[in-house]
Amino acid sequence: MKGIFFTPRAAFICFVLFFAASSAHAVTLTYSTFFPPTHIQAVTSENWCKEVEKRTDGRVKIQFFPGQTLTRAPQTYEAVTDGIADIGVAALAYTQGRFPVMASLDMPLGYPSGVVATKAANALFEKMEPVEFDSTKVMYFHGHGPGYIHTRKVPVKKLEDLKGQRIRSTGMSANIATALGGTPVSMAMPDTYQSLQRGVVDGSFHPAETNKGWNMGEVVSYMTIAKPAAYTTTFYVVMNKSKWNKISPEDQKVIEEINKEWALKHGEAWDSSDEEGMVFFKDKGGTVITLDDAESERWATAVRPVIDNYIKTLDDMKIDGANVFDFINKVIATGDAQ
Repeated sequence: MKGIFFTPRAAFICFVLFFAASSAHAVTLTYSTFFPPTHIQAVTSENWCKEVEKRTDGRVKIQFFPGQTLTRAPQTYEAVTDGIADIGVAALAYTQGRFPVMASLDMPLGYPSGVVATKAANALFEKMEPVEFDSTKVMYFHGHGPGYIHTRKVPVKKLEDLKGQRIRSTGMSANIATALGGTPVSMAMPDTYQSLQRGVVDGSFHPAETNKGWNMGEVVSYMTIAKPAAYTTTFYVVMNKSKWNKISPEDQKVIEEINKEWALKHGEAWDSSDEEGMVFFKDKGGTVITLDDAESERWATAVRPVIDNYIKTLDDMKIDGANVFDFINKVIATGDAQ
């Protein structure tokens, strides 16, 4: 019998066929975020991409596009549904009215931390299963820590100080600005620095984190802490459904497990960056104004109609608004979604 051997060409063909077979189920995805590449939320998202590739043994690979290089923030959800980006993260507030149930989270409910806001968001989605996200596969949600008013020139020590002030805001925070006596100016975060610098707006609603994460501490002078009226901005991470369905059930399960871990990591990142943002703000000469209990209560009373009106909006949509807010408030009060 003649010996069996491979010519170099035959060996190469076998290698190619073996590699093709082992890669037959590999999926390469794109991930779009508006956060700049050095922002802690962009870093956390990119680490999610790396973890997915690691735990799926390379069967799911993700190309990461930070800083609006693939999609603009307000168009992210549509871009994912249309397949322009396979995965995307953006704020609910950038498409006001599209996500009515989940937007309830962005109310001035006195959020103490990003971890609590993140727990509330994911728990609410799991409990309510709102149809508003049916066109995508939801990975998870996260929310920043307490959002406060920041101003350029006028220190805000009482409600009357906000009268006539042009306040950069998005989504629900625009309603908060109006309730407190300011004039809301709708604006996404990437456009805010220059607007503050040029005096297009007099102030901004954002958490302490933003003072360093987006360098806002360079262009604002005052931060007013009104804890009972502190709001959050909720962010979604979603995937194109057809791309999700191309991933094997085994790898889908792996990704779902990673999602649970990474939602908390985002919440923790918001909180650690709040601390860094506060230090940055003070180092730049910023002044922190903490309202006393009486003035804080005035702010809470002023924003209460915003919440009540939204409950009515949900009721008009045949959604039990009181039930939604009772659930969110329970998570905020206990720090637990159970």
